[in-house]
Amino acid sequence: MARNKVQFQKGLSEAQFAVLYGTEDQCREAVMRWRWPSGFVCPRCGGKHHSLVKTRALYQCRPVDDRHP
Repeated sequence: MARNKVQFQKGLSEAQFAVLYGTEDQCREAVMRWRWPSGFVCPRCGGKHHSLVKTRALYQCRPVDDRHP
């Protein structure tokens, strides 16, 4: 029987994946670290202050002045 290339690809085992990304919060933190390694930066204004919109799992810029219309 032929081996499934996806099933036998190199990388994390299922157990290792569960340890690193087992919860939604762990996944969100990993994505935040990958996207903003030096901390959150708004792509629109460059601001570093943000809040989390929990109902949408969204990081939203909190401008300290009138940078956003």
